[in-house]
Amino acid sequence: MRTVLLVSLHAHGRRYAAAGIAVIVSVAFIVVIGVLTAGARAGLVASSGAPYRDADVVVDADPENSDPSGRPYPDVLDSAAAVALVERLGEDASPLGRVLLPARRADGTPLDHGTLRGETTVGPIAGGDALRWQTLITGRFPTGPGEAVVHVWDADSADLAVGDRVRVGEGTAAVDLVVVGLVESPSTWSQASFYVTWPQYLHWRDQPTWHVGSVAVRGDPGPLPAGVLATPAQVYVEENLARLTGGTDATALMLLLFAAVAVVVSGLVVATTFAAVFAQRRREIALLRCVGATRRQVLGAVCREALVLGVLASLAGTVAGAGLGYGLIAVLPSMDVPAPPVPWLLGGFAVGVLVTLVASAPPAWNAARVHPLVALRQGSTDDRGPAGGSAGGLLVAGGTVLLAQAMAGSDRIVLVVGGAAVFGGVLLLGPVLIPPAIRAAGALLGRRGRLATANAVRHPRRTATTTAALLIGVTLTAAVLTGSATWRTAIGEHRDTQLPIDVAITSADAPLPDELLDQVRATPGVADAIAVTGTVAQLPGWADPIPVVAAPDAARVARDGGAFARVPPGTIVIDEDAFRGPRHELSLRPGDPVAVAAGESRVDLEVVLLGGWGSAAVVAPETLARLTGSPEPRVLWVRAGDDADPLQLVDALDDLADAAGARIEDHLQARTAGEREFAVLTWSVLGLLSVSVAIALIGIGNTVSLSVLERDGEHALLRAIGLTRRGLRRMIATEAALMAVVAAVLGTALGVAFAWVAHVTVVLPILSRASLQVPWPALAAVVLGIGLAALIAGIVPVHRTAR
Repeated sequence: MRTVLLVSLHAHGRRYAAAGIAVIVSVAFIVVIGVLTAGARAGLVASSGAPYRDADVVVDADPENSDPSGRPYPDVLDSAAAVALVERLGEDASPLGRVLLPARRADGTPLDHGTLRGETTVGPIAGGDALRWQTLITGRFPTGPGEAVVHVWDADSADLAVGDRVRVGEGTAAVDLVVVGLVESPSTWSQASFYVTWPQYLHWRDQPTWHVGSVAVRGDPGPLPAGVLATPAQVYVEENLARLTGGTDATALMLLLFAAVAVVVSGLVVATTFAAVFAQRRREIALLRCVGATRRQVLGAVCREALVLGVLASLAGTVAGAGLGYGLIAVLPSMDVPAPPVPWLLGGFAVGVLVTLVASAPPAWNAARVHPLVALRQGSTDDRGPAGGSAGGLLVAGGTVLLAQAMAGSDRIVLVVGGAAVFGGVLLLGPVLIPPAIRAAGALLGRRGRLATANAVRHPRRTATTTAALLIGVTLTAAVLTGSATWRTAIGEHRDTQLPIDVAITSADAPLPDELLDQVRATPGVADAIAVTGTVAQLPGWADPIPVVAAPDAARVARDGGAFARVPPGTIVIDEDAFRGPRHELSLRPGDPVAVAAGESRVDLEVVLLGGWGSAAVVAPETLARLTGSPEPRVLWVRAGDDADPLQLVDALDDLADAAGARIEDHLQARTAGEREFAVLTWSVLGLLSVSVAIALIGIGNTVSLSVLERDGEHALLRAIGLTRRGLRRMIATEAALMAVVAAVLGTALGVAFAWVAHVTVVLPILSRASLQVPWPALAAVVLGIGLAALIAGIVPVHRTAR
């Protein structure tokens, strides 16, 4: 039988090519996911774990034994214990913490940078070079009191350079710091804007935000007091990363979901390929039985063929996936080159072999059951037609009931179970549903499509299995496209209510100059801008005066149509996000009465808290008239154009605001960042789904190719009775297109239906006014694209047949 195996592999190798390609792609997909996940984790360890890179242990508070009573930061080290440890270990200890302090330039103006206004964060730097985790860009590290290094981002934002002086702290805690260098440091919870020596950091020990979260230690930390825990540095970093993701690598799980889809699709392609090949070899297998081969020997031979194919394809997929994964790491940001993820490599290889063996088992078993008398029959036997109709019908019915229950109770678990049941039932009903659908589609083509239609439905189970592979990919793609469009629209409308104004230019010190409005409107990227008039008032609980304005024309620029500015008399609407500071915040709640004082005028109003337009409180025009008889322009609200560059626009408006002595409040970049993240996620998911669609198209090409091979005599007869080569090519290409288009149309319908159920179950309970958005142009493009791709997949068999 070994000779039979070798001869069979050589003779039918071309027929197994498509199945091998499907396994290679799915295995490579799994391995790429493993390499990228390991690279992302290595990048996180290199960034978040940078402070502990050269440490042996990390000393921090023991969450089970520490007493957090009366401490502002219960999850950090006790101050006295931290100071004693660092003083005892000296250069072998790197304290990690920071303190929030007021900051002013040498001329007394507040240091405004980033999200802090007039304040900055200061952290300690290790005394020894071995434990310093910051990278020096220019200058030198501080060596004594009064010296500091600044993070390059903050230096660029605040326009600081080496040699500049900054006054940090207030009263007796104030210190003049000289910038002696610029550094880079990874974005961790212990990152600060300024870094100073440990003795200098101790100067602010009495400040309420001063703390030491942990201490990186080189060597043995020695005896530790109660409530303090020493953890190996590597273990500490890994535990913190797991804590950040809730103990679950959500990204890897999502990618594994799509890898599972690719594996299922490739399994269907492998099963279809082996079923077709063994069906064509029934006479060959029967002849083996006639010359003495037992069923066990035949089953072993065909299983070994599947094993050889699985091993070779899985090995090729593993190598290809590792090469592609490391190649992507070299060009993707925020990733580090990891050690080879051996479990992923072995897992991908094992999955490829297992999928091939499992998918080939049913056709192999059927092949072993071939009776020797089959060798005496002419032609190859067809498959037996539809199967699994009853089970498929029960699954569809039961799944539909579960989906209705999920929609009624907003139960996501029932939604998943019901969706899986319905989809599984549709796949089982494939031999019943697909052939009639292909006949209906072929009838639209008239006489020219009659032969192609008959050939496409000649083997119902084989055709149904092939189209099922494509059906899975198209269903998921249509569901993702519809769900993304619905979610994007709903989130966009919700974001409009949360961030109604893109950019606000506000002045509490003096009225805005009249020419500023014209300058803002002339700025490239500005769609419109309005000047909002009001007065300056005092609110209890907030030390600084704030602008109070009325905005009847807000609809011109507001993303929510000006709803936030339509304020009833007797109320005051406050942007709660604008009055949250590191040191104090406005302690008002919705419905609280508040006395608003503007000069000699005083009005009692009711508080309404919203957000998204800045530090100007909004009142009704009638209320503003009671506060002042001569309102002045205090705020400019700006709406950006759809094609505006957020960074350039905000920078340009910031320059105009500085020249006018005003302050800019930017919500545009937050909006743009949210849209960009959503777009990246959507396209990433579609890119992953495209892999399964590509595998399914390989299956269609393979099915057409095998069908062509077994119909050589039929094609020759058609040529003999007058069918041209062009007509023959058209017939075979139409056969491939019919299967693809039917699968695409059915998959699109299923995907939209699943998206609608998910919309009712998941989206509406969160965003009650969200409506289902079906991207018909995109879905039509998917159907058309898959039809064209199927024609391309059939080029090789069409060309071979036409010769």
